Amino acid sequence: MFRKLALSFPEAVEAPHFEKASFRVAKRIFATLSATDHQACVKLSELDQSVFCAFDKAVIFPVPNKWGKQGWTLINLKSVKKAMLLDALAAAYCSVAPGRLSTGIRNKRS
Repeated sequence: MFRKLALSFPEAVEAPHFEKASFRVAKRIFATLSATDHQACVKLSELDQSVFCAFDKAVIFPVPNKWGKQGWTLINLKSVKKAMLLDALAAAYCSVAPGRLSTGIRNKRS
């Protein structure tokens, strides 16, 4: 499900990133997937990260190191609801996508 949702955004592509799959737009990573750990990681703004992480720290939480302070946020794929996952992916996509691609996505989120 995660892969299909991540690739549903305009010009999103999948590429290897170390032992994980990464999802990119305009060569910038907005998400990674560790299928064996049932965990995804998304790049959020500081504001988006605080909002999503306020929901349930067992479901979505900052990476516990300097990457977390830069907005990288882990998602437990076994317990996240599809709607929240899609919202987090949209926020991550918009955080790195060029304006010409993210404008429509941002308008749908508003």
